[in-house]
Amino acid sequence: MIPPASGALPWSVHEDGVWIAVRVTPKARRVGVTGLAREADGTLVLKAGVSAPPEDGKANAALVELLAKSWGVPKRDVTVIQGLTDRRKVVRLAGAVPQVLERLGPWFEALPRL
Repeated sequence: MIPPASGALPWSVHEDGVWIAVRVTPKARRVGVTGLAREADGTLVLKAGVSAPPEDGKANAALVELLAKSWGVPKRDVTVIQGLTDRRKVVRLAGAVPQVLERLGPWFEALPRL
């Protein structure tokens, strides 16, 4: 998996938008974005839980819906691009990078560090 970022925020900028590292928990008791956490390899990730099971893409679809709603963007702008069958994923938020970062910056800054 390509690490999308290192340092203070879990994203990296690419031509096609912003890539965000996510650690998802399927069949979670607590549904939603829980905060930012550092993985054992040092990668900072966005932690999220979804109620959907990890089968037939249900958890990925639930994650896309959760993130689109959290960020206030259409679902078509959020895509799981790496880790389709893994808990660690890379999600792309499509759009003009300056506008995407303007939206994400304050949102990420408000998240708790786990």
